[in-house]
Parts: sequence; structure tokens; C-alpha cells
Amino acid sequence: MGDASFRRRDSEDVSDGGPLAGIAVIDLSTTLPGALATQFLADAGADVLCVEPPGGSPLRSRPGWPALGRGKRSVVLDMHAESDRKVIDRLVAGADVAVTTMRPAAAAHLGLTPESLAAVNPRLVSAAITGWGSSGPWTHLKGYEGLVMAKLGMFHVKRNIVGRPGPAFVAAPYASWGAAQTAVHGILAALLERESSGRGQHVEADLVRGVSTLDTWNWFTELVGIRWPGSFNVVDAYTDDGQPQSPMALGLLAALTKDGRWLQFAQAGQGLFRALMEELGLGWRYDDPRWKSLPALETQELRTEHWKTMLDKVGERTYAEWKQVFESNPDVNAEAYRTASEVFDHPQLRHDGRVGVVDDRDLGPVRQLTSLVHSDDRPLTPLRPAPRLDEHGEAARAATAVPPTPPAAGAVPVRLPLDGVTVVEFALMYAGPYGATLLTDLGARVIKVESLDGDPIRRAVAFPEAGGAKAMLGKESICLDLRTEEGRRIAHELVRRSDVVLQSFRAGAAERIGVDEATLRALNPDLVYLNAAGYGTDGPYGHRPAYAASIGAASGFALAEAPYVTEVSGDPEEVSASVPRLYAAAARASLQSDGVSALGVASAMLLGLVARARRCPLGALTTTMLATAAHPLADWNVDYADRPPLPAVDAEGYGHSALYRLYRAADGWVFLAAPAADEWSPLAEALAAEVPLADDSRFVSAGQRAVHDTELAEVLSRVFTRLPAADWEARLTAADVGCVAVTEQAPERLVQTDPSLAAEYATTVVSPVFDEHLRLAPTVQFSRSATRALGACLAGDHTDSILRELGYDRHAIAGLRERGVVG
Repeated sequence: MGDASFRRRDSEDVSDGGPLAGIAVIDLSTTLPGALATQFLADAGADVLCVEPPGGSPLRSRPGWPALGRGKRSVVLDMHAESDRKVIDRLVAGADVAVTTMRPAAAAHLGLTPESLAAVNPRLVSAAITGWGSSGPWTHLKGYEGLVMAKLGMFHVKRNIVGRPGPAFVAAPYASWGAAQTAVHGILAALLERESSGRGQHVEADLVRGVSTLDTWNWFTELVGIRWPGSFNVVDAYTDDGQPQSPMALGLLAALTKDGRWLQFAQAGQGLFRALMEELGLGWRYDDPRWKSLPALETQELRTEHWKTMLDKVGERTYAEWKQVFESNPDVNAEAYRTASEVFDHPQLRHDGRVGVVDDRDLGPVRQLTSLVHSDDRPLTPLRPAPRLDEHGEAARAATAVPPTPPAAGAVPVRLPLDGVTVVEFALMYAGPYGATLLTDLGARVIKVESLDGDPIRRAVAFPEAGGAKAMLGKESICLDLRTEEGRRIAHELVRRSDVVLQSFRAGAAERIGVDEATLRALNPDLVYLNAAGYGTDGPYGHRPAYAASIGAASGFALAEAPYVTEVSGDPEEVSASVPRLYAAAARASLQSDGVSALGVASAMLLGLVARARRCPLGALTTTMLATAAHPLADWNVDYADRPPLPAVDAEGYGHSALYRLYRAADGWVFLAAPAADEWSPLAEALAAEVPLADDSRFVSAGQRAVHDTELAEVLSRVFTRLPAADWEARLTAADVGCVAVTEQAPERLVQTDPSLAAEYATTVVSPVFDEHLRLAPTVQFSRSATRALGACLAGDHTDSILRELGYDRHAIAGLRERGVVG
């Protein structure tokens, strides 16, 4: 792109600069979700121009800025100045995508509504990322991540990561990641649709819908508890005093080694759990009537006794000895708990080339992750430094106006953006399959190929199908034995007729059953092929099982959530108190690495489709759970000299500071979010009747407030106990101060039982197990394209209909079933 213009290039002009080369992006965002979304686009080759306010974007103060800003350009413009607004209009006229993260009222005030942007450029894909969405009962609230997490009940979900009673502040940016990736889904889907329609449109994503995607199965276990309260009880993985209550808690054991290193095991499947029992010398218990139901033991006494025995057995070996086990036994795996900065030393990430160094002119060498998606085992584009402030300002301000390409004449029918796209899924459990589920909401046909027994996630929780229902939404299922020649022949015929193949098996498995990239590309050269394994397609960990808990430990997510959780000694009482905290930090089903990774899977498939439509198809694409889980943690893991410190979280898990933390109220808890300097005066005025903050010399400036932060927290703690939480939310929200009453129930139950929330964030579908029920609504909203929400399927529900589509008659189908080829 030349220096004198900001000009879009159509697909005919695409160079070798990445799959999105020639896509011009105006980044008007100033918060983390926008930065993460445009980082993905820049890594894919888009020309991202950051429009920064005078003084620079607040994103520049984040420790992760060198990665968040990498490969982008910078111009300083004052949106309130008429001359600069004209420059913005010229830039928008030549852009393909514009991204904002401001509240809807602020966007309207600045003339950045979807309608005004479309008037400047009808081909523009404008994307707005907000806290709560543009409608619904919560739109009046400020969009801070902490407010969203508190109001949804996410801090309640994580309450076991602190030793005190009450909700726990979660530092890791789950909601920002969810909103960023769902925005990417909308942007890529809209760009793909534009290839045929010639028209842009508006895309909306938000933190509520984004973070809600991360839940694996709590939605459906809560649904069961709501619908049949007398027959199924929803329980936490651990009791309040730290004892395991579920089989999953035993399979995902967190334990100390002999030399004091925490390990997080990944033995959730029946076969994997038995392999661990054999390794621990406990295999004999399967033949003992007292233990034969392992791991689903019937009493709390048995569960606790077996759990303590497992802890003791793990503690008999050193970390080095356990590493030898993991290297020799492919069915036993555990990850050491790492801080986020230690993730760069993970052998698999280094093997995969997912750690790189870029030379920054001001900071020196900066170590960071490479692009989330790799193509043919290489990053999509080389690492490039973040821009200096206004580095490209002169050229951007001098950019000539680009007359927008007029849209095609005539009305464009309302369609699903992925209408006509077929995905064949060879994937197990959650991260890969739910990534494909997200594409069904956008119109893709997803055919899930399952074994004759079905995906094990269908049996992951006690109630039939509840564990897998979310990952099955909108899909068609065919059960095939891919170990047979006939089963592979059917799978290959499906692939010939498809657009995308997703596989998430351990290294080597796809080749053994004939669904590897080389085999399938020979059948369908135009195929978008995605490997979405836990660790990778080869390498030192490629053969190992991966689950959310172990990936959370390895990626640094678990300890980023709760940095005050540190390693403890081998004292039994300390172990008993710490294990549930470590487990909850890594693997609570509402917030964990499976959901984080699933969003990256969907982004990768959509990127492949856009690249193919723009006639720059990619090689074999790869995402991994491990690498994707590390990507949201740029503020924790980007490494360079003199990097600024992260905001600290207090030892009791209340929050970052007196102005961004949890407080007890008269009848519950509130979360206060007023960290910006211009939010102090409204807060002080709103609390003037209770305490004279404005006149207190300790708090007269931001600097003074930082020095006296502990004292300010003590003052506010006394104030907030005087009124109920709902009253504080009403009073401070009216003063435009961020404050919400903390929800103390599971978010999945909250949305299903509150009619106003269900109307905004959920929709009604029908499924074979749950009949008519609520599910989450599609995560992205479009101004012109449609979305859809479908129910889940059972294993093999569509075997016969798919076979008939392939030309098999009923006699042939019966023969396949008799021979055990299909189910």
C-alpha cells in the first residue's frame, strides 16, 4: 500500500503478504477486545491503521502492547476536531473494515453510527464491540470487563480460587478474548459474504455473548436441574472444604510431586483414567467390589479416600520422574503449572515455531507468540514491531479520498453468510467441535463424523447427552467406523463434496485412519483443512491427551486468573486447601481453555474460507489448544526489558485497586469499576453524602490515590456495607459510574431463569433429548445477513439420510449396518 493513500485492493490484486493482504482496516478501538481482534487481522496480512487520540491510545500503557500493536500503523487524530473528522472519513472511504469499541451513545455522538459509516463507504464492514450489546436490559451499564464478569456471575463461579467466602476477582481477560474472537468471526463472515454481494454491512459483538461461549456444558447441566429439580442435582466439582464431588475432579487431578511441583493431570476419559490408575499402582481397585465403579464412586467417603490415595501416590515421585512417565506412556499426561511468562519455554511451542522475537526500535528484543493460525507449519506473516505513536500520521493525513466502489444494483436477498458452505468434522470433545458449532449459526452445514459409540463428550456428565449438547448444536451426525475400508470410503466421499475439514486427533491418528491433509487434498484440492489438536500434529507433546485443565496449567491461564495462588508445601492440610483452588482456576466449565481454544478454531476456518474466496488459498492450517490459550495473555507473557508491571491483584482476590474491585454490600457484593482519572469526580460526588472523598487530601490526584490505595479501599469498604448491592448499582450507574451488584449464581442458570436476559441472550430450539429449550443465541449480529440457532443432534441421527444423499439405497445401508461400518 502506498504512502499517499489508504486504498483497498480487491481479490485480483492480492500479493503474498498473507491471506488478508490488501484488506484495509481502520482501528478506532481503545480497549483490549478491539486490539485482540485487529491483531488477528494484522497477523493475517491486513493493513491495520490505528487511529489514536492525542497523547496516544490507552492500550500503549499495557505490558502487552508490543504484541497487541504488532504489524499495525499509527495516526493521531482528534475525533472531536472537524478537520480530523474529514481525514477519518477519507480513511473510511478507502477501507474494508472499521472496528470500534465505544458505547453506542458515544459512537452516535461522534457520528460513527453504522448508518453514517455505510453512507461514506457502502462496501465497508463496520464492527462494533461493546460490553453488553446494543439492546437488552444491561445496555445502560459501562462496558468494563470486570462489570460484565460480576453481573453475569463469573466471579461467583470462580469463588473457590480464594480462601475467603464470596466471589473471587478473575484477572485473566476471558470476556475480552470472547468478544474479540466473535467479532473476528463476524468480520470474516461479512467479508466472505461481500465477495458475492459486493456490499458491506455492520457487525456487532459484545463481552456478554463472547464470554458465554466459553462454557462447555454448564448450560445444559443447569437446564437439567431447572427442568427436573428432583431427579438431578447440579453440584460443583469440589465441596466447600475441598473434597472432590465428581468423577471429572478425579480425572483432572491437581497434585504435588515429591519435590514440590504442582501437576495438573489430563485423564478425563475412562481409558485415560484407568491408565493413570495402572501407573499409580491402583489398577487392582477395578477388581475390588468396593472400588469397581471408579471413577464414579458412590459416596463422598470413597471419593475422598481415593483422592487422597492418588495425591499420596503422585507425591512419591519427583517432577523429573513424572516427566519420564509422560514421555513413555502416551495415555498419561500432566502439565506443570506455569506462569504465563514461562509458557515460551514449553517444548511444544518451541518445536512448532510459535515463539518469536522482534526487534523493537525503542524496547529492544521483544519475545512473543507468533500468529494464532499457522499455515503449513509456519506463521501467517513474519512478526513486525508495533508502531511508534503517529509514525504513519503524515501519510495517513495526506491520503487522497478514494471514491467507494458502488454496490451492485438491485436488492440483495437476506442470506446466511456461510450459506452453501459444508464442513466435515473429525473431532472429539469440545474445543474443535464447538469451533465448528459456531459456524452452524452463520449458516454452514456441519457433518460430524463420529465413531459407532459416538463422541465421548456425550457421556462426560451423568445426565445423558448433557455433556455434549452444546458442541452438537446445529450439526448432522453420521457414525462411521473409520478403521474399515468402507467407512473411509464414505468419509472420503463426504470430503469430495465439502469445503472445510476439521480434525482434532492426537498426532498421527488422522494419517492412520485416512483423513490427513495430504489424503484429503488429493480428493478435493480446494479444501480448507484445519488441524486443531491439543498440542500439534507432531513434536514432543503431539501424541499426548489434552484437556482444558492441563492446557490451562501449561499456558499460564490458571495462574493468570489467580496470581496469588502459589505453590505450597506437601503438608496434607495445605494440599487439601489448595487443590480445589488450583483446579477451579484451571478448569471450571464456565471459564476454561476449551472455550478459549474453540473460538480460535472458528476463526481459523473462517480465515481459510475468506482466503480461498480471495484466490489466495492457504496450506494446511493449524491451531492448537496450547498456543491459542496463551494468546489472550499478551499482558502476562510478552517479554522485553523494563516492561511495565501488571496491575497487581490483592492476596484475597478482591481486584486490581480500590477503584476496580469487589466490595461487600449490606446484602451481598458489588463490583466497582472507576479506574479512569475522569471517573473520580463523578464517584466522589455520588458518594458525597456518605464520605467527603473530594476533600480528602490523600485522594486529590490519581498519583495520591495510587499511593493511598489501601486506605481508599478501607474507606470505600465501610461505605458500601451501608446499602444493599442493588441500591449501589442504581445510584452509581445514574452518575455514570461503573458499579454492579454481583450475581451469586451460575451464569447459565441466570440467563435461563431471567426472562429479560433470556429474551436478549438466548433463543428457543428443539432437540431430541431436551425437547423445546433455551440455548445461547448466535454470538454475532449482522445488519443485513441472517443468523440461525438450531438444536443438538444425537449420535448417528443423520447416518441414513447422509448415506442416501451419497447414493446408497436402503438395502446397501442395511448391509453397512450389519457389517458394523455405520451406526
